[in-house]
Amino acid sequence: MNRKKAVLFMAKISQKWLVVITVLLGTFTIILNNSMLNPAVPHLMTVFEADAVATGWVITIFMVTMGMVMPLTGFLGDKFGKKQLYMAGLAVFLLGSLLGSLSWNLPSLIAFRGLQGIGGGVMMPLSLALIFEVFPRDERGLATGVWGVAAMMAPTIGPTLGGVIIELGSWPWLFLCNIPTGLLGLIFSYMYLQKSEKMSGIRFDKWGFFTVTLGVGSILLALGRVSELAHLTAPVNLALVMLGVIAIYCFVKIENRTEQPLLDLSIMRVPAYAYSVWIAMISSISLFGGIFLIPLLIQHVYGYGAIMTGVVFLPAALLTGIFMTIGGKLLDQHGPALVVTPGLCIVAIGTALLGFIDMETAIWVVFLLNAVRGIGMGLSTMPATTAGINAIPDKFVSRGSAMNNVLRQMSSALGIVFVSIYFEVRRSQVMTVNGGSIEEASLTAITEGFLIIAVLAALSVPAGFLLGHEVKKQRKTELAETAE
Repeated sequence: MNRKKAVLFMAKISQKWLVVITVLLGTFTIILNNSMLNPAVPHLMTVFEADAVATGWVITIFMVTMGMVMPLTGFLGDKFGKKQLYMAGLAVFLLGSLLGSLSWNLPSLIAFRGLQGIGGGVMMPLSLALIFEVFPRDERGLATGVWGVAAMMAPTIGPTLGGVIIELGSWPWLFLCNIPTGLLGLIFSYMYLQKSEKMSGIRFDKWGFFTVTLGVGSILLALGRVSELAHLTAPVNLALVMLGVIAIYCFVKIENRTEQPLLDLSIMRVPAYAYSVWIAMISSISLFGGIFLIPLLIQHVYGYGAIMTGVVFLPAALLTGIFMTIGGKLLDQHGPALVVTPGLCIVAIGTALLGFIDMETAIWVVFLLNAVRGIGMGLSTMPATTAGINAIPDKFVSRGSAMNNVLRQMSSALGIVFVSIYFEVRRSQVMTVNGGSIEEASLTAITEGFLIIAVLAALSVPAGFLLGHEVKKQRKTELAETAE
């Protein structure tokens, strides 16, 4: 009886919303798993008797392989079909999860995490492309708002869930818990994703692939190896950054001269898309900077445990999801001007106020201000991305989504590196100059970190205005062409 009811319920949901549910399942599984592993690193150090640098590769390798694969998804989606490629990516991620739970030593665990990253790198850009294929432009805001709940909520609840699994269970469950939702996502993908046409006659841009993979991989690898100031000047990291910059420079030159480029960089000349990418990058820095600083504030300054840290993130995660859906609806009705710009202002104000808390500030104030940041994130991040990708021709959606994801990935890594180094250096400096307790020094470093992030968020507000202006101008042009 229950099965019959479930079938009838699914039959009532329109095909296009089943696509959203399908890609949401896969996206949520990937992002949740990655964020769950962050608090598990100290435990894995004990399990595998390894130091922090070696164990940190469990996080770093996923970020690197994911970033390296993302630029390929546009070409592969056109060559083999988006549905087939998405299912292959999810299958690879599930295989990596299963093998990860069976890891016998740290190198094997790192290798299987790399496999997970390859699967995730294929799926993330395709998620938006699959949604855009089934929704008309004036409905994409709400659709991506619902899908974006996974992208924004998973990083905030993942660390709490990971901590609970480590405390109450064993580390293999960090990987095994992916299997049920992942398999469900695979079944839904087979049933509900529409087959897209394969493009014939397209050529693989091998030199573009080589240079962008080398460039993105080198920079992400260098950022993943940096957690304190001394690491910035390490010869290996400097060499990796230089190699990455040179490779990306060569990639840009190659793509501008190639007839069939791996990533068509001409889309960056579409102002609305360029503004949306800038907003996505700043939003990633703001989001992950907060995810790094707030646990330090709750645990190192106020002395609460991991559970309270997770609880602080829950209102923000809930409000992000709610306002992402509201923001998507408003985007469809009124365009980005009345959604993205207010959202960016709210993020900047909420983050700035966190820069003025002190040792006597009540914990509920941190709850409130982080929740305010969540509202702003919900209104700005996904609506901006949707508006930007809407502004480019439909044939470039896969590649536009891939470029957005690569730059977002690099920005989040850069944000975490900057904030972590600033915290360590500034805390030591305050203790040396002013003396006082480590809690007071930590608070100074944390509040200053929030103020820096707030300034960055404020600098993105003009991009919100300009994005709205460009979208309005583009709509007027399209209406004039239609009338003719």
